Amino acid sequence: MIIIMEPSATQEQINTVMRALENKGFKTVLNHGDVMTVIAAIGDKRLIEPHSFQSYEGVRAVKIVQEPYKLASREGKQEDTVIEFSNGVKIGGKEKPVMIVGPCSVEQDIEGLLRVADAAKEMGCQFLRGGAFKPRTSPYDFQGLEEKALEYLAIAREKTGLLVVTELMDTLDLDLVCSYADVIQIGARNMQNFKLLKAVGKCNKPVILKRGPAATIREFLLAAEHIMYNGNDNVILCERGIKGVDNTATRNTLDIAAIPVIKKYSHLPLIVDPSHGTGRRYLIEPMAKAGLIVGANGVMLEVHHDPENASSDGAQSLNIPMFKKVMKDLNKLIGRIDYDNKHSDNNDFCCINV
Repeated sequence: MIIIMEPSATQEQINTVMRALENKGFKTVLNHGDVMTVIAAIGDKRLIEPHSFQSYEGVRAVKIVQEPYKLASREGKQEDTVIEFSNGVKIGGKEKPVMIVGPCSVEQDIEGLLRVADAAKEMGCQFLRGGAFKPRTSPYDFQGLEEKALEYLAIAREKTGLLVVTELMDTLDLDLVCSYADVIQIGARNMQNFKLLKAVGKCNKPVILKRGPAATIREFLLAAEHIMYNGNDNVILCERGIKGVDNTATRNTLDIAAIPVIKKYSHLPLIVDPSHGTGRRYLIEPMAKAGLIVGANGVMLEVHHDPENASSDGAQSLNIPMFKKVMKDLNKLIGRIDYDNKHSDNNDFCCINV
């Protein structure tokens, strides 16, 4: 950070500020300008409240130079994080994108879930997703099967070998979810549930963190920072759409531009969710392609064996024939992406071989 002193600041006032910084372990660099004096402070911002220096005599302004998400930032780690699972699946960096597919909610019909899982396996997907605990706007909507759903997901994993992704809503369910899931998902509504972020930060499971519907990129990365600060570096970011000016044509506005921006500033893997990002079945394929082209490390798709009768999110779910068609096109696109040169040195672009 830098502290800008008033033009009239005395040397004693300058020295007082510098001593206070140095007593907190900061290195200080003093720059005398023609008009005013600037003190550059280098150190761990967590040790102080930066704007507390605003109250010192002679201080005009305090400016934060570095971003506060130090662990999630490329300032702290230049190379991309690659997360590897026990079965050899990898996500991040130059690895080929992963596919995470399945119904919004795991329902009573386990045969329907198994049909989706079989189709996902057939099309080369790596993860099966499904909600056991469902955060719903209305208390009258389907709330999930809870542990029974987790049991169904475990059966599907045993049958297909797909890794299981499911959402955690409450710290009370952490041990239960961890006993079944390969990846814990933190949903958009809980992106800033700091107690929940702290809890998953202390577990040893990879975490998919979804961006909140009104969250800035900075807030998104700071949420990831909470997980990492508590000890879990295996964070996968998920762009799933934000509230736009007009969300009547689509459920949300899928922020495609956020993908290269986040890849520029953070080393963490990043996936895209065009199902929640648009809420419209016909938009899933083009927006999934757009996400991959600009550098996403994977795609999350909602797939249901009978969307018209789904307990939740049927309108944005692909049926199995639609899913297979979409996956054929996505697999063709993935085969054309040059992963050895996917990003420039500053992660500004993605290369497609044609």
